[in-house]
Amino acid sequence: MAIPAAAGVLVVLLAWLAGPGLLGITAGDVGAPVSAEVTKPAPCDRPDAVETVKFTVAGKTHEGTLNGCGHGQGERVDVSVPAELPGQGAVAVQAADTSAGASDARRPLGMALLVFACFSGGMYVRLVLRTPARPKPAKVS
Repeated sequence: MAIPAAAGVLVVLLAWLAGPGLLGITAGDVGAPVSAEVTKPAPCDRPDAVETVKFTVAGKTHEGTLNGCGHGQGERVDVSVPAELPGQGAVAVQAADTSAGASDARRPLGMALLVFACFSGGMYVRLVLRTPARPKPAKVS
């Protein structure tokens, strides 16, 4: 009984020390948030809708493509732009994080699910080890 419990604690400890990348959570550099204006909206009837936006960074106006839909012509949206902007051409931008400053709940949830999985595995091992072996029926000759 102590070995499955120790194995579960070890797995959870190693997962915690491995960091958020183990659970598929990456912090990633999303860039700086900037206010942009939608110049070419896209309807939401296509699966890969892309809108065109324009934004200003360091006094220079850039054009970008936003993977999204449903905004109106001239509507202001917050987007994240990459740190390195190309001199010419459209820049791929993404919607800015709408929960800036809030903690990310995915890591604690992933850890809770991992703890539950370890507990469930330990209980299964306990049930298997505690179940008495059934005697085999005698062969009738």
